[in-house]
Amino acid sequence: MPNQDEHVLEAIGKSRVVVKEGMVIEVGPPMIRECPLAKRFSTPVDIITPEKVRRNIENRITSYGMCTENRLLESSQDFVTFGASEMISQGLRAKILGAAVIACEGAGTVITSNPDLVQGIGGRMSGLVSTSPIPKLIERIKSLGGDVLDGKTARIDQVEGTDLAYQRGHSNVAVTITDPADGERIRAKHPDALIFGVHLTGIGKDGAYKMAEVADLASGCASRWIREVAAVRALIQAGAAIPVFVFTERGKTLILEKVKASRQQFLIKVEKIPYAADRCPEPLV
Repeated sequence: MPNQDEHVLEAIGKSRVVVKEGMVIEVGPPMIRECPLAKRFSTPVDIITPEKVRRNIENRITSYGMCTENRLLESSQDFVTFGASEMISQGLRAKILGAAVIACEGAGTVITSNPDLVQGIGGRMSGLVSTSPIPKLIERIKSLGGDVLDGKTARIDQVEGTDLAYQRGHSNVAVTITDPADGERIRAKHPDALIFGVHLTGIGKDGAYKMAEVADLASGCASRWIREVAAVRALIQAGAAIPVFVFTERGKTLILEKVKASRQQFLIKVEKIPYAADRCPEPLV
């Protein structure tokens, strides 16, 4: 269990960041040098360094209360078109999905059917490794229709969170995972779950191929191996610089629902995957 009021993130470039009492106290070295998405942040990061990561996280704490009881929790605004939270939120609005299992700092695993809560939490969240409970934040999540797996410890367990969602009577539950072993356990018990692999920079070759076997969709992040398996297994690629790969028909339905609901313009064409019209993260790892 993490220490009191300690939140560990994998942020830009998969830098390990530790936040205590609203202060960034540790930033580790990044795994990659550049990320096209990071260059479009409200606090842009061009060449990724620990100091630039620190400034970005500090801006998130100041601007929307990340890792504090005042965190902004709801949003109906897309931060990226094909992000996990954006697509899951749309799936909830369209009733394709019944609930979502996500992770939030200060609360751990959260189950909700509120699409704005999914987007407010997930759209602003970096990879959450571990966290500790923030009681007032947990109360606010519950008031917005969120169910917290373990309010006493704020532990992150997406398998148990999915179990709880089904125990609460939900079906077609979407869940975000980083470990394909969690996906295997979820798929064995809940065949209709929609599994979305996220924060996959640095995943090994075996892990990437296992992820493609259990996940409906997976973010390419800065992973060379996710891109390699996508070349063989993916049905659709959404986005180019930071692509999302679709491995199942259910994942395809979610992507197309997102396109249908959007007012943006799209180019749809037959193309070999992975396709990179824009600059990719450097290096791919």
